[in-house]
Amino acid sequence: MSTLNGKIAVVTGGNSGIGYASAKEFKSQGAQVVITGRNSEKVELAAKELGVKGIVADVKNISAIENLVAQVKESFGKVDVLFVNAGIFQPAPVGQISEEMFDHQIGINFKGAVFTTEKFLPILNDGASIINLSSVNAYTGMPNTAVYAASKAALNSYTRTAATELASRKIRINAVNPGPVYTPIFEKTGMNEEQLKGLSEAMENRIPLKRFGQPEDIAKLVTFLASDDASFITGSEYNIDGGININPLLG
Repeated sequence: MSTLNGKIAVVTGGNSGIGYASAKEFKSQGAQVVITGRNSEKVELAAKELGVKGIVADVKNISAIENLVAQVKESFGKVDVLFVNAGIFQPAPVGQISEEMFDHQIGINFKGAVFTTEKFLPILNDGASIINLSSVNAYTGMPNTAVYAASKAALNSYTRTAATELASRKIRINAVNPGPVYTPIFEKTGMNEEQLKGLSEAMENRIPLKRFGQPEDIAKLVTFLASDDASFITGSEYNIDGGININPLLG
């Protein structure tokens, strides 16, 4: 199925996890794809594997986003799909939250996401689709995720307001809230292997479908929201979490 033929799609944080899977799905549906990431080696490798264009950009840096937009404009002109996927997860309990951790997480997950949209808007086609990667953590009250959850709740709120304001250009903007998904983001938390295994088992037991999601599960939803099949959907949030948000006490 080639529902995105001729579309130009940009995926931030596209060198691994959900971003990588989504870039692959975008391409399989006929889109020309640009992926971004902070690590030049990882971006170059992923772009080569996927057969897409890779651009190094740290979304925490506004000038880097502006440079990214300039490169995309030079290569492709306009953009039809913007998947604002880049994000980090740094767990810390209330009472042990450092200013550095707060600034880093909010800087990427919220500020970086907002300004990715802000800077891309001038080169988005009317009728374009923006998808923000959020998280069910925005609502769960999961321990050690206060700042991460707040960054995602803020992104969801921004998405709703932006949907109202961008409707005049027929630009749709929606949020996707994954539950637990097997991605490299967990490996970057600073937790050791035993801690990660314990967290994984505890979370899996609480998921009604009794499994973690796969990046490809999320990619299917993202590409649907990017397509004309979702032309009447904007300002919405989609939980894709194996049911954990409807029954968080299960387990």
